[in-house]
Amino acid sequence: MSDFLAALGLVFVIEGLVFAAFPNAAKKAVASVLDTSDPHLRLIGIGSAIIGLVVVWLVRG
Repeated sequence: MSDFLAALGLVFVIEGLVFAAFPNAAKKAVASVLDTSDPHLRLIGIGSAIIGLVVVWLVRG
């Protein structure tokens, strides 16, 4: 459970840094997500989840 909470904390840190360092780009990215179709967003989400699992699997071995 502590690994999960650490990972969740890192997500917040990375997102916070993106919004703090590049606020205009972050706004454009959010607007772009709103214009993207649901099936395309699902594919991106599934792809991201698979990549994340592979990275964790490789690191944790």
